[in-house]
Amino acid sequence: MVSEAEPSPRELDVLKALWELGSGSVREVHRTMCPGGELAFNTVQTVLRIMETKGLVRHRAEGRTFVYEPTHGRDWVASRLLERVFDGALDQAVLSLLKAKDASERELRELEEIIAAARKRKASGDGAREGS
Repeated sequence: MVSEAEPSPRELDVLKALWELGSGSVREVHRTMCPGGELAFNTVQTVLRIMETKGLVRHRAEGRTFVYEPTHGRDWVASRLLERVFDGALDQAVLSLLKAKDASERELRELEEIIAAARKRKASGDGAREGS
């Protein structure tokens, strides 16, 4: 099941851990999310179960261990944020982000390269988005 549910802040933290790991057991997610033991193991386990019912993650069994993986990448969450906060206005989102953060020269060059690649894809008629 693919979800349209919005992740809560805690669920977003779990997703960040899973994006870093690719996939992981509750123990691996807990260790990645809470290196200092900020949350109980059972809390992370419960959040993962709720996220699975919402369609934000799925699991496979490896022996007696459930290994979880996200059903969406960062791009999906960013797209949802773009729609929810900026009504899909990409230019407004980028402008707001550039005003909110003092971008380094390296970051600005990378943005320019991303824009150039998007223009090239657009010109070649391949409007498909990458990394979703």
